[in-house]
Amino acid sequence: MAAVHRVYARALYDAASDKGNVAAVQEELGDFVAAVREVPELRAILRNPQIDPRAKSSAIEAISGGMQDAVRNFLRLLAEKGRIGDVEEIARELDRLVAREQGELRVELTTAQELTDEEAGRIVDQIAKASGRKVDATRSVDPDLIGGIVLQAGSFRLDASLRGRLNRLRQDLVTRT
Repeated sequence: MAAVHRVYARALYDAASDKGNVAAVQEELGDFVAAVREVPELRAILRNPQIDPRAKSSAIEAISGGMQDAVRNFLRLLAEKGRIGDVEEIARELDRLVAREQGELRVELTTAQELTDEEAGRIVDQIAKASGRKVDATRSVDPDLIGGIVLQAGSFRLDASLRGRLNRLRQDLVTRT
């Protein structure tokens, strides 16, 4: 994640926190990002460096009428500073920041086979005990792992999969010879 994304996310978080509406701001920014993903024409306009930033700001003003002032002003600022194309990354960073500030840890559990709810619950409980934080886990399946689990929490990655072990063993063998 680029430092600029963290700076913008922090600024929006601080502004929303001062007003006591972090959840609402986070939701509205998420809705805007979803609209950008769903409307290719909007995405093309926002990411086009040849379109004048003031024109992008005017377009955002036109489509953000029902939004809170903090979100509308934030989006216009991003457009004017030439950063509106980064709105998805900034929104992801805002989500991470909100989770961290609320003492929550978001993790991605990737396994070779689908976990039962009970198995996933045990893993999440272990992570919560080890981290001392509330854990919000998403799950995915990657049959190429062969077995085991890969845990991703922010920039931290723990690869306890058979594929990972085989790759490390292969690397060890190559470097020893």
